[in-house]
Amino acid sequence: MSFRHSRIIGTGSYLPPRAVTNDELVRELAARGIESSDQWIVERTGIRQRHLAAPDVTSSQLGAEAAARALEAAGLRATDIDLIIVATSTPDYVFPSTACLVQKALGAPGGAAFDVQAVCSGFAYAIAVADSMIRTGLASRALVIGAEVFSRILDWNDRGTCVLFGDGAGAIVLAGDERPGVLASSLHADGRHESILRTAGNVANGAVIGHPFLTMDGQAVFKLAVSVLESAAHEALARAGMTTADLDWFVPHQANVRILQATSRRLGIPGEKVVVTVDRHANTSAASIPLALDVAVRDGRIRAGHHVLMEGVGGGFTWGAVLARM
Repeated sequence: MSFRHSRIIGTGSYLPPRAVTNDELVRELAARGIESSDQWIVERTGIRQRHLAAPDVTSSQLGAEAAARALEAAGLRATDIDLIIVATSTPDYVFPSTACLVQKALGAPGGAAFDVQAVCSGFAYAIAVADSMIRTGLASRALVIGAEVFSRILDWNDRGTCVLFGDGAGAIVLAGDERPGVLASSLHADGRHESILRTAGNVANGAVIGHPFLTMDGQAVFKLAVSVLESAAHEALARAGMTTADLDWFVPHQANVRILQATSRRLGIPGEKVVVTVDRHANTSAASIPLALDVAVRDGRIRAGHHVLMEGVGGGFTWGAVLARM
């Protein structure tokens, strides 16, 4: 059976229990001879803390916890799901996919399960794919998950990157419906900019080949991110016949408070309509949008009927926006 639309009917999230404040992180860095401060981090990023997973905790475990909470919110069982898409850049294994491991953990075999790799844009990409599959009859109810343990790919001797990221997972249940839900999407990439944000390592012949840690040209990322986020937002809104004035909420990728502020300013979206969690979660890559969405749903800001614009930008270079009516 195919549906005309898909709707978000449940959200969930999960953060590792350990919350590391800037002061705690600064002390750990100082023990390595690296100078930083809470003021330096807050002024440049807006981050005050991040959650870090224990060494034995994986992306699939975080994702399964978030998915279980989304299912509970939707009033569904895992066996009601026939599609699982996990957006992640930190999978448990080379293969099988993180989605298959989440499927196993939830006890929901049989439906399609696969990963999407678009780094911080991954959740937007994954929603667009799930929406298309539901509309064409390949699925009826999907779990769309962003899950990351970015702490595993950070160089803790590089203060320019190690203070920026955290671990966590967020999820939504997307279900086929005759009522409009996901209204429009806009997805893009430009591989010419792959070098400004990447983890250029791999496993081959039993060894790590290349550089195993995240590297970033912060200024280049900032300039490109603000530009492409603005264009993707306008494209998605135009496809739905809407403008930013029609939006109730803007849920951007939580990379850096300066990017959030610059993007919302260029779009003309007032600060009170922007969901910000970067101060508590830091940058959780593909998990950041669903984490922020779940926070705002559960605290009552985002309600049924609201128009929500979600968008992300990340290594690749990739970017994407999804407009939804809740």
